[in-house]
Amino acid sequence: MIDGRALGNDLRRGVRGRVFVAGEDGFEQARTPWNVAVRQEVSAVVEIADAVDAAAVVKYAASAGMAVSTRATGHSPSAAADGTILVTTRALDGVEVDPQARVARVQSGVQWGSVCGATAEHGLCGAVGSSAVVGLTGYTLGGGVGWFARSQGFAANAVRALDVVTADGAHTRVTADSDPDLFWALRGGGGDFALVTGLEFDLFETPQLFGGRILWPAERTAAVIAAFRDATAEAAEGLSIWLSLVQFPPFPQVPEFLRGKAMVAIDLLASGHVTDPLRYFDEIPGIVLDTRRPLDPTQIGDICMEPTNPTPAAVRGELLTDFSSETTDSLLAATAAGSVAPLAMIQIRHLGGALTRSSTEAGCSTTLTEPYLISLLGPIPTPEAGAAVLARQNSITEALRPHLSGRKPFTYLDSGETPAQAFAPESLSRLRSIKDHYDPRDIFRSNYPLNQN
Repeated sequence: MIDGRALGNDLRRGVRGRVFVAGEDGFEQARTPWNVAVRQEVSAVVEIADAVDAAAVVKYAASAGMAVSTRATGHSPSAAADGTILVTTRALDGVEVDPQARVARVQSGVQWGSVCGATAEHGLCGAVGSSAVVGLTGYTLGGGVGWFARSQGFAANAVRALDVVTADGAHTRVTADSDPDLFWALRGGGGDFALVTGLEFDLFETPQLFGGRILWPAERTAAVIAAFRDATAEAAEGLSIWLSLVQFPPFPQVPEFLRGKAMVAIDLLASGHVTDPLRYFDEIPGIVLDTRRPLDPTQIGDICMEPTNPTPAAVRGELLTDFSSETTDSLLAATAAGSVAPLAMIQIRHLGGALTRSSTEAGCSTTLTEPYLISLLGPIPTPEAGAAVLARQNSITEALRPHLSGRKPFTYLDSGETPAQAFAPESLSRLRSIKDHYDPRDIFRSNYPLNQN
């Protein structure tokens, strides 16, 4: 059994950042992830002040026979962190933009909102996801399928270099030239190989961004789904359209006229003159909210109206092989034509485009041939709510089973799922070999460890 006080004293002798162990003030708050539904029974929490601290923690863990897990925000935590020394990187928040080279260099605790704020003034953006408060590093190491995935591909593929601490406690800069195997694994394979302290990645120009959300009452669900099918069939790669069936909770942060209401939403982001398919949605009457407008990168995180405060939730993601009338009929039947309770949302993202094209320079997130991604999110403030959400997720998934590929993006894994559901067998085998080579003592523990079966 680990002596918490002794562990805390040992760690404090080696780092400048704050250390918390069980029984001390601040420990509960420090170990709690953004998704507060997941309780991580860690042995200690170290809020590292810099990369030197990171190396000190790794060296200590190696000498003590312990493992290290890492968190910036904790949007996708898991119980795999139990028993580890949890390293939080939120103090590593530096952002540097080189507009001439169209490159950003960031520290590993940075959230996407900070990056967008730094790049927007130069007319540039990175491969951002849907939320400004998600940590860039975890999202990118897991692949990253966001607003620009159709035109730019996986966020991980934009990475040019990573600053890491390896299992022997050494600082190193990983590039395609310095270490092609580790570079390949870190771009999409998660945090199982090293402790990342910084990333360098490509930016791209964002001319004439236009986007927002359109909301209708749930009674319009069938019409919106049909329009979504037609619009995505025509959409250029610069246009991303997401469909959501939403059950708004009665929370103060939700506008009063939406609280407790079942709605259907179209969220969209267009880069350039690619908005013609949106005409299908303009023909549907009954719009109760329309936030479409010209945007800059700092406003992208507002499109989906996602919560910015810690939330207890369970998310299940699946890849759809089609969005035919048969698929949509199954979806409508399973949701009673738009009612998703006790879930808060069912979202379908249009994929395709650059995600379907393989590249010799890509990381282990190579291609997604499936044209749509569906996610089912439910709030789980209590065990009873969690059971109801799980049952609803299972029933909808079973209804759509003939139209699911059986795989999912790495960042969409949830409790009880493993990397075998995210990677092709040959990719998983290579990732495990790289893990064994660089971390034979299994010091690094990602949210979904590669050695899980």
